[in-house]
Amino acid sequence: MTTTAKVAATTSDLANAARGRTVLVTGGSRGIGAAAAVCCAELGFDVVVNYTRDAAAAQAVVDRVLALGRRAIAVQADVSVEAQVISMFAQVDAAGRDDKVAALHGLVNNAGVVDRATRVEQIDGARLQRMFAINVFGSFLCAREAVKRLSTRHGGPGGAIVNLSSAAARLGGPGQYVDYAAAKGAIDTFTIGLAREVATEGIRVNAVRPGIIETDIHASGGQPDRVQQLAPQVPMQRAGTAGEVGRAIAWLLSDAASYTTGSLLDVTGGR
Repeated sequence: MTTTAKVAATTSDLANAARGRTVLVTGGSRGIGAAAAVCCAELGFDVVVNYTRDAAAAQAVVDRVLALGRRAIAVQADVSVEAQVISMFAQVDAAGRDDKVAALHGLVNNAGVVDRATRVEQIDGARLQRMFAINVFGSFLCAREAVKRLSTRHGGPGGAIVNLSSAAARLGGPGQYVDYAAAKGAIDTFTIGLAREVATEGIRVNAVRPGIIETDIHASGGQPDRVQQLAPQVPMQRAGTAGEVGRAIAWLLSDAASYTTGSLLDVTGGR
């Protein structure tokens, strides 16, 4: 068998293994979340696209998944609100029972925010509350609900969780957003701890740490030209794409990563 044929066979095997499994992507209506949803569908997963406000954008991602021959639904929830997280997972359960999507297999804790570039002495409590409520508490709440459903300890089939961290967790974000970097540092620790906690329960937990990626999150933080400014500092001399991060996420969710847990995967172009 040629190398090309072997690669094609491996991809086909992964797609066959993913069929009958669903991945929930939080913050899946745009950027890395949307790319992850599509990459998971390309591997054969059904997808639940979570969104907070933009229903039309979430539906557009659903449509892209459907066009790939997989099933998908969109579910609204603010992951920083515990009651809404519980409701979201209940809707995923119901969709599985109604055969709208397959049974839950994976969670992508992607929902997150940045804020305006500033120094620590200018950060107020309200900003800190928002930063950690979405980026950290939301990931904990979603992972908690996923573990309840996936862990063999609770009668589940096993599965995988991928948390979205950031290269900022090790770079610190000085002069821009130390609070964001600190929140992502918490995600790194959470990933390692949870991975070890559920390693014998059929659940793998990993994190992806993107670097400078071409998405609109920079504009939401008041720096629409940040990618262009920082790209020359990247050893590969370019920013990454959401698709490049999405493919790393999909790999970690797949059976190809069956012996990978507690890992922090940098997707940074060498930065």
